[in-house]
Amino acid sequence: MPDGLLVRAATPRERPAIDAFLHAHNADLVARRGELVDARTQPALIALDAGRIAGVVTYVAGDRACEALTVHAADPGNGAGTALVDALRSLAAASGWRRIWLVTTNDNVDALRFYQRRGFRLAALHRGAVDASRTRLKPGIPELGAHGIPIHDELELELLIDQHDDAP
Repeated sequence: MPDGLLVRAATPRERPAIDAFLHAHNADLVARRGELVDARTQPALIALDAGRIAGVVTYVAGDRACEALTVHAADPGNGAGTALVDALRSLAAASGWRRIWLVTTNDNVDALRFYQRRGFRLAALHRGAVDASRTRLKPGIPELGAHGIPIHDELELELLIDQHDDAP
């Protein structure tokens, strides 16, 4: 973890700042797997650098798995995203979750690189899922995404958790 970066569970007092951070990243309402999920109502881990929000991960806890609903860094490349994923992995191991999973879109090649370099594997392709979400759930989803790639599909990635691994 970079010097000066602190990752911990968010407090209720920090929630307004986290909600504003999510809104600024267009991540307050997340369309995925045929439903719209309000990230502002989910638990969060926060990365702080000198008291400033460096990144946020929101997650949806289940019995045997945890969904990383949103993962965003204020300044990509500063280590906050990696620190948040590591902290969520530690939380997953401590909570007995067997996997962390997430959904991204077919255009998000930067996210695909980021997650795969941290041990995530492709688990499913949901062909046309973004097209359906754009029509039924969130009309503001753009048709063109990163690098001018048309956005059509959801890609599901997962990280299997070794229950004996409590290291970040």
